[in-house]
Amino acid sequence: QVQLMESGGDWVQPGGSLRLSCVGTGLFVGDDIMTWHHQAPEKAREWVATLWPGGATIYSPSVQGRFTVSRDEAKNTVYLQLDNLKSEDTGVYYCQDHDTSTWGQGTQVTVSS
Repeated sequence: QVQLMESGGDWVQPGGSLRLSCVGTGLFVGDDIMTWHHQAPEKAREWVATLWPGGATIYSPSVQGRFTVSRDEAKNTVYLQLDNLKSEDTGVYYCQDHDTSTWGQGTQVTVSS
């Protein structure tokens, strides 16, 4: 069964940091294009970052310089490091295996004082 499972979401104050994890089952995150997406309350899901198998990355302008995507192939896990968080970063974060069109269930991040 092909599956992705996110974790790491939490409540954090503005300016804080979190690291989100996305563990793959039935697929190998090192071979596929992996993406992260953000869905703010009452808004459409939006793309945040992409990690290519070769290691190249690209980010949405709204998170460039604050978020970092990486992976640990030994753990079959992709990470999204969120730094200098803002209230507008609040929402559910999803990872996706682009090659298999597999989505995780999402993890909630709340940024507020």
